[in-house]
Amino acid sequence: MRARGTLPTGFYDRDPREVAVDLLGCVLVSELPEGLCSGIIVETEAYLPEDPACHAYGGPTMRNRTMFGPPGRAYVYLSYGIHSLINVVCEGAGVGSAVLIRALVPLEGVGLMRLRRGRSSNLCNGPGRLTEALGVDLSFDGHDLASGRRLYVSPGSPPDGEIVSITRIGITRGAELPWRYLVLGERVSVPPRVMAHRGLRRRWTATESA
Repeated sequence: MRARGTLPTGFYDRDPREVAVDLLGCVLVSELPEGLCSGIIVETEAYLPEDPACHAYGGPTMRNRTMFGPPGRAYVYLSYGIHSLINVVCEGAGVGSAVLIRALVPLEGVGLMRLRRGRSSNLCNGPGRLTEALGVDLSFDGHDLASGRRLYVSPGSPPDGEIVSITRIGITRGAELPWRYLVLGERVSVPPRVMAHRGLRRRWTATESA
C-alpha cells in the first residue's frame, strides 16, 4: 500500500511537460529520522532529451545516469558544487527526461525546516532551498519516489491559483522555451514577468493514483 496516497510510477511515465503541470499542487514529503517535513509544489521546470539545457542532451554519463533509469526516480545533482537539486525522472528507461522541482509552500515540519535552513523565512522558494529544508542530499539520487518511503510525492489538490508557463531561468541554452510552470500568487524562486501560456490545467487526478 502506498503511503499517504503516494503517486505511482505511471504518473511519471509521460511527457515531462505534462508531469510538470500535474505536479503543481502535489505534496513533496520527506520522512527522515529527524522528523517529517512536506511542502506543496508550486513551481517546476521540464527538461526533454532534445533540449540543449537538459543534462541528458549529450547522452548518458556518470553524473546523469539516473535520468536514463525508470520513471519515478529522483535525479539529484549538485549545482555549482553547493546546492543539491531534486528532479523527478519521466518517461521510460533510456529516454533521459525529467522535471526540476523549484519551489514549495511549507506544509508540515516547518520548525525542522527552519532549523535546517538556519532562518525563519524563504524556506522553500528555490530548488536549493527546498532540498535543504527537507533534508534531501545526493544520497537520494536514484531513490524510488513511488515507494512511499523516506521521500515521495502525494497527489494533493489542484492549486487555487492560476497555472501559467514561462521561460526557464538559470540556463543559457534553450532559455527561450516556456517550460517553467508555476502557480500565480505563490512565493516562487523568481516571480514571473512575461507569461507564455495562462490557465493551464492539471490532467492527472487523485483517483488515477489510487
